[in-house]
Amino acid sequence: MPSNPTSLTNAGSERAQALADLERLSLQWQRDDDVFMRLCRRMTTTLDLQELMAIFAEELASVVPFDRLTYQNTTDGQPVEIKIGQGGNHRCEYGLNLAGEHFGMLSIFRRMRFAEQEQTVIEQMLGTAIHSIRNACRYDAVHRASLTDVVTGIPNKRAFEDALGREASLGNRHGERCALILCDLDHFKSINDRYGHLAGDQILRATALAIEDATRCTDTVYRIGGEEFGIILPHIGDKECALVADRIREAITCITLDSEGEPVRVTASAGFGIQSRGESADAWFKRADEALYQAKSDGRDCTRQARPAQNSDITFIDSNRRNRGD
Repeated sequence: MPSNPTSLTNAGSERAQALADLERLSLQWQRDDDVFMRLCRRMTTTLDLQELMAIFAEELASVVPFDRLTYQNTTDGQPVEIKIGQGGNHRCEYGLNLAGEHFGMLSIFRRMRFAEQEQTVIEQMLGTAIHSIRNACRYDAVHRASLTDVVTGIPNKRAFEDALGREASLGNRHGERCALILCDLDHFKSINDRYGHLAGDQILRATALAIEDATRCTDTVYRIGGEEFGIILPHIGDKECALVADRIREAITCITLDSEGEPVRVTASAGFGIQSRGESADAWFKRADEALYQAKSDGRDCTRQARPAQNSDITFIDSNRRNRGD
């Protein structure tokens, strides 16, 4: 049976009208400029907690003046703390909860008390922001998990490569000294073979703790291979780094694990290098790795320093300026 041309025309007109209404709604959403609509739009643009809190603080300040905002949370045992502004002795504090889950604590400070009307607006804005904060917290937890070694609980190789690249970039830009120590457990395969992988994992966890105890709070420890650890040490020279590398090895030799009444001990070899300005992260790592290989070749349980960087390892930052004759 043929279709009714009039009904087809009417259907087409209705669809066109519906699409026009949707477009009008979309344009209205983009144009509406009250603080709640702006906040809602802006907080859908990122999953970064630091950026989200900066957006929230900026929009909040446009309607409720304040001096300082702090956000605190714990993700997989790791503390998260964000501070914006300073000062203020009066405080409004809010626990961020949604559907039975807790997503941190937000505190807002200023020198004078908050009026009831201001607190109402803050709570309404938090109601607008909470879903974005929840999504960012979940993303942060997944991201942290992807950068954490499951056996030792310290950052993994991916996190190490990111950090080494950042430090190399900072060193090349500002000339700040930074050291890299590579530490490898000696004859670790024999421990796994003789005592089992459970004992091996216990040794790895104890090693991670020993290295953290032997280094400064500003240094960062990573598990970058089966039994290999990388340590990034900012603002340190050759002699100090050699002392730290030896202290790390000594701490590892103090590890004792009991396996069915038999003590299990391990030693470690270390190689280290200070980044040369203009040197890439890969070239820096290669020098430290060669030093570690030399320590292994020299009988293990020792520390060796990397050779000086070669010209081929270094990109001269001011070469263009020199070539222009400036």
